[in-house]
Amino acid sequence: MSFDQDNGEEQLDESCCAHDGSQRKSHHSDKVKNNLVTRLNRIEGQIRGIKGLIEKDTYCDDVINQISATTSALNSVAKILLEGHMKSCVVERIQEGDLEVLDEILVTIQKLMKK
Repeated sequence: MSFDQDNGEEQLDESCCAHDGSQRKSHHSDKVKNNLVTRLNRIEGQIRGIKGLIEKDTYCDDVINQISATTSALNSVAKILLEGHMKSCVVERIQEGDLEVLDEILVTIQKLMKK
C-alpha cells in the first residue's frame, strides 16, 4: 500500500485478484479491506444524512451539496479499487497473455466516466 500525497488517500499496490476455478475474486489485505469498509460506512452515514435532510425539507442547494460530497467519496473508493485492479489483476492477466482484460477494463472505465 502506498500513500498518495496529492489527495491524502491510501492506494493499493499489491496483488488483489485471483481466479478460483471459473469464479473471480478479489483478495485484499485486511488493512485495505478495513480502509474500504470504513470509507463505505462513512458514505452509508452520509446517505442516511441526506435522507434526513429531505425528510426535514432542507433547502435543495444544501441537499445537493451533500449529494455531491457523497458522490465524491464513493468515486474515491472506486479509484482506489481501480488502481489496485490495474496494478495487479490487469497486469497479471496481460502477462499471462489474456488481452481480453483490456476490453474489460475499458468498459469499466467508461462506466466510471459516465457519472
